[in-house]
Amino acid sequence: MTTAPDSAALATAPPKWADHALRSGRLDAGWAPILASLPRSRFLPDLIWPKDPETGQNIPVDKATAPAAWRRWADADVPIVTQWDDQPAGGPGVAATSSASQPALVVDMLAELDVRPGHRVLDAGTGTGWTTGLLGARTGSANVVGIEYDSAVADAARARLRAAGLGPLVVTGDGAVGWPDGAPYDRVQCTYAVRRIPPAWVEQTRPGGLIVAPWEPGLADHGAVVRLTVGEDGTASGPFIRSVQFMGSRPERLTRVEREDYVPSGDGWPDGTVQTISTLRPVDLWDTPYNAAWWTVGLLVPDAMHATSVRDDGTVLGWLFSVRCRSWSIAYFDDDPEAEVYQGGPRRLWDEVEAAHRWWIEQDRPGHEDFGLTTGANGEHVWLRNPGHPLPEMP
Repeated sequence: MTTAPDSAALATAPPKWADHALRSGRLDAGWAPILASLPRSRFLPDLIWPKDPETGQNIPVDKATAPAAWRRWADADVPIVTQWDDQPAGGPGVAATSSASQPALVVDMLAELDVRPGHRVLDAGTGTGWTTGLLGARTGSANVVGIEYDSAVADAARARLRAAGLGPLVVTGDGAVGWPDGAPYDRVQCTYAVRRIPPAWVEQTRPGGLIVAPWEPGLADHGAVVRLTVGEDGTASGPFIRSVQFMGSRPERLTRVEREDYVPSGDGWPDGTVQTISTLRPVDLWDTPYNAAWWTVGLLVPDAMHATSVRDDGTVLGWLFSVRCRSWSIAYFDDDPEAEVYQGGPRRLWDEVEAAHRWWIEQDRPGHEDFGLTTGANGEHVWLRNPGHPLPEMP
């Protein structure tokens, strides 16, 4: 039977990106030797695409041709793409589909998870195997179950875990169904973004246990980490902790929409189109990174997607599409302080966005951490500041 490394053999100097969490006490001292002895580099493939913080671009780095650069990026506090377009090799591609998370964010989530030796842990989204390995070293490999959707990624993670002297169970499957054979769990962690908390996670977590996961509304381009405590009544409730951006759950991916399915090509707008004006600007919504206003709009305008493009003259086109009907809107943003808006279909999407933004201002511009979530047999709802204040439905 494979066991966690002997604690006496663990190094004692944790990486710099863990300093703040350890010194502040958010992460207890027992994590220091584990983080030191299990660097992320032990769980990465030879070809990686780290995100350059100066350019915001993912750059290819091959260990075979640039070993020093590979090591620098592997140890850096940046996210690293390890797979594109669900393919086992090659890249870059259109969409990043597997990655190694930014180490400081991994530490933050581990601090929220509050894993103690002996805890049973479900780790949904094993990926490279790094966080699953960290959890195994903390609580004992026999107490950790990792789930990975992609079979090739799961195979590679198992091999890296064995090479590190760790033996947590890694199963191939959909993290949303959990792993009932290992339940009940004291902790459930997810390392990909979900649009709803899977009921199986609540059912498989003991009362008093914790679920920590990135959760995101469909419209916004980012989410927030939620920390839920499971109750005796089968519900789970808790606050959002911080804004984050994670890859989404593969089974929850939204189908790409085609503009012509909503607004056919031709002269003029479809019958029933309504023209309005708006003083909102892209910077008020999607153009500001991790914008709490845009995230709130995403909470209040469900079942919608957005897309943008820029004309040669600099005019920004902001599209909204409903995924439950053929409603749409487009706003033209140029030098004029008022944008022209056109809307069609049974929903007035831009009107919903404006109403949601007004509500956010009326509530004193709450941040991500002012919201929380409750889920259970009666469904899932987001609340503001306390569970007794659910979000309103937009007109």
